[in-house]
Amino acid sequence: MNVHGRPTAAELVAAAAEFLERDVREATSGQVNFHARVAANALRMVERELLDDDDSVPRAALAKLGFADEAELAAAIRAGELDGRTDVTACLRALVRRRLAVAHPGYVQA
Repeated sequence: MNVHGRPTAAELVAAAAEFLERDVREATSGQVNFHARVAANALRMVERELLDDDDSVPRAALAKLGFADEAELAAAIRAGELDGRTDVTACLRALVRRRLAVAHPGYVQA
């Protein structure tokens, strides 16, 4: 449920990205055009993150190892608590897949 009504944060971000992709990039060249492209890509990442509400796979992978979040997992890895465990890789893959789905959709292969 969206308590703030419409447009949603994701819709606002998408509109800003579209403006940069269409109007600004078509009307500019060189460095300004490049920076508009970078800004639009960043906004598209934010949009995907706002729309991504299914973290069940990474959460389940973390829970399987006994951690509530990535910070706990990272601390355990740094402390050497998970050395030799083969199930850590599966969890890390799930976390990376989710991040790539937001940052670079289509990059992760099934």
